[in-house]
Amino acid sequence: MKISEHLDALRRDGALLAGVAEHTDPGAPVPTCPDWRLRDLVVHTGQVHRWATAHVRDGLRHPLDEAGTQAAWGPAPADHELAAWFRDGHTALLDAFDRAPEDLDCWTFLPAPSPLAFWARRQAHETAVHRADAEYAAGPTATPAGPEFAEDGLAELLTDFVTRPFGRLRSERPRRLLVRPTDRPASWVLTISQEPVATVEADGPADCTVAGPASDLYLLLWNRLPADRLQVTGDRSLLDLWRRDSAISWS
Repeated sequence: MKISEHLDALRRDGALLAGVAEHTDPGAPVPTCPDWRLRDLVVHTGQVHRWATAHVRDGLRHPLDEAGTQAAWGPAPADHELAAWFRDGHTALLDAFDRAPEDLDCWTFLPAPSPLAFWARRQAHETAVHRADAEYAAGPTATPAGPEFAEDGLAELLTDFVTRPFGRLRSERPRRLLVRPTDRPASWVLTISQEPVATVEADGPADCTVAGPASDLYLLLWNRLPADRLQVTGDRSLLDLWRRDSAISWS
């Protein structure tokens, strides 16, 4: 996807999340993040936006330390300020992207064609997943992601995030998980073993295959949707392993 497409998604999903924050009880539980209330979710996402803004706006060559992170976050808002506070941070992030040069040189933490492409993609998907969380706090359904955007998010998760050397997703014996969107041409085979996860874009034999619309797979593999919403064949315990050990830290 183009940077402009990621920024369009970031703009749209941030506005949707702000709307939920404005019209929903801040104390509403977030069923997809059981330890959180809506206020926790909105504050977290707003803090991530402010943290990302600092790196993009200031061209930081190293990640913010704890003091710098706290300064970027600023004070947490009161409940009645929540939506406006979130919108302020979301707007500042979009403004930082609008002002950033194409050759922006700053710190990143996943592979990408450029730092600007990395930050646009990461913040688009960060916001999309948490927008869905907010919508689930407000009601029983979430707005589906577009198939192309969901495919892009699956690619980021499966080829960049879970393959990092310090990931916890491991199996004593090698096992293969096939992820197959039914509305997009891509598919991925993950080999889960005692080594870091190895992912290839392919469609082949696997111990477990999970298939369905890209948007549903996107939420499933970010642990936001139950497996019974998708087509699962083979060893379902692989999805139990995924749900238990694939959690991604916010940075």
